[in-house]
Amino acid sequence: MTSTPCKPVFSRLVCALFTVIVALTANAAEKLDNDTLRLLYWNIQNGMWSDQPNNYDNFVEWVKSYDPDVCVWCEAQTIYKDGTSEACDPADRYLTDNWGELAARYGHKYWTKSGHRDNYPQVITSKYPIEKIRDIVGEEPDSVVTHGACQAAIEVNSKKINIVTLHTWPQAHAYRAKDIKESRAKHEGDKYRRMEMEYICNHTILADPDAKNQYWMMMGDFNSLSPIDKDVYKITDDNDTRLITQDYILRNTPFIDLIGEKYPGEFHPTIDGDRRIDFIYCTWPMYTSVVKAYVVRDSYTKDPKYDEATHFHYPSDHRPILVDFDLK
Repeated sequence: MTSTPCKPVFSRLVCALFTVIVALTANAAEKLDNDTLRLLYWNIQNGMWSDQPNNYDNFVEWVKSYDPDVCVWCEAQTIYKDGTSEACDPADRYLTDNWGELAARYGHKYWTKSGHRDNYPQVITSKYPIEKIRDIVGEEPDSVVTHGACQAAIEVNSKKINIVTLHTWPQAHAYRAKDIKESRAKHEGDKYRRMEMEYICNHTILADPDAKNQYWMMMGDFNSLSPIDKDVYKITDDNDTRLITQDYILRNTPFIDLIGEKYPGEFHPTIDGDRRIDFIYCTWPMYTSVVKAYVVRDSYTKDPKYDEATHFHYPSDHRPILVDFDLK
């Protein structure tokens, strides 16, 4: 890659932000051995918009410092011109078509993109070959999965690892609501996310009767809250619609909330405003192999800088999650 997709228009924050050196402790970056599968998940905001003017150099060096074996990126498409909220022409968008080139810079040979209906796909990159099993976008007109989802698989030490990626509807009103104000008042955005989640689970983990005994992960930006964290949010009503998407997963699937289960009684927010809306779920065989898992709050990710002109953040409005699995 020799150039970025849109002509540079630098904001005042770009140069200041990317002079920061990513400070990692040796313990955080260290992997156990070659049997460890390191997963790195992150919503990178508009295709890592913040690092477009820098040829993605800071992003690449940051990823390399953790040496992940597989990455899942939400919002993995270039949308806006460098340093602006002005849309790129589709022909000028570097991502998603060039993820293979970008991933190769941090050591990943394989990649695949989720199905999607809009500008917000997910992308999986990996050191291992990726088998795309299915794209998930729902059925018109009732079960539309707006940002899309996918199921893919990799094989590690003769173990098949199923990976489900997703990014649910973000608004308080329902998708295609005729009266947005009324829809918001009825909490139809929460109910729409619940519909998306049921559809995705029915077409992935719940379609396999033996999934609870297999290696499955599901992750993404869920745009919803978990009942596990309800005390943090001072939610006293178990039927609060903000909880129903995560409640569906916990009650109806063999998935375990990895961070929630590993840190009971603690709260690990993934976005500014102290909310946890990014999750990694896994089945019991996958969970029992976890040796390390945390929301990454290093010098690059812990304090996103807000740009009032664009309403975007540097480097992202979300924080990453890193997990090491021992798959001996």
